[in-house]
Amino acid sequence: MNTQAIFERLDQILGDQVKLDWQTEHAGDPFALVNPEHWHTACQVLRDDEALTFDFLRSLTAVDRPEQGQLELVVHLFAYKHRQAFVLKTLCPREEGQIQTVSDIWPAANWHEREVFDLFGLDFEGHPDMRRLLMPDDWVGHPLLKDYQEEESYRGIPTRRPGYPIAGSKK
Repeated sequence: MNTQAIFERLDQILGDQVKLDWQTEHAGDPFALVNPEHWHTACQVLRDDEALTFDFLRSLTAVDRPEQGQLELVVHLFAYKHRQAFVLKTLCPREEGQIQTVSDIWPAANWHEREVFDLFGLDFEGHPDMRRLLMPDDWVGHPLLKDYQEEESYRGIPTRRPGYPIAGSKK
């Protein structure tokens, strides 16, 4: 199945329910951008539609877009049946952003969503265990946000190695 066929199938199934904006000319896998309120529906279609069957979640991550006030949520999928890769993206508010979990569609998303929550602060509604994964429970902030300011210490332990300049400094 070629990229255009994937887009046409999504458009055929989702119709007015989801406005898709797709691009085929870029480095990497083809992708579609879907409205956040229909994120879960689009993911369900990508997995369950017999013509698509994207049954493997390769990764789920986010990109911080502070200049737009948004987080770009990105899911990389693969359909073993068709040997086809595809990427679905959506844009969420950067401050107190929420999106519906897809861990009920692809169980592997459970850990990916926890990582995005921990490092970017995006909350996944309906997630079975939404808590920090990599950082301690009492850690302040989300380290992969571009404007994150690292504290000099955590519980009396320095967070910076001696001899390494602080990010953004002129040392």
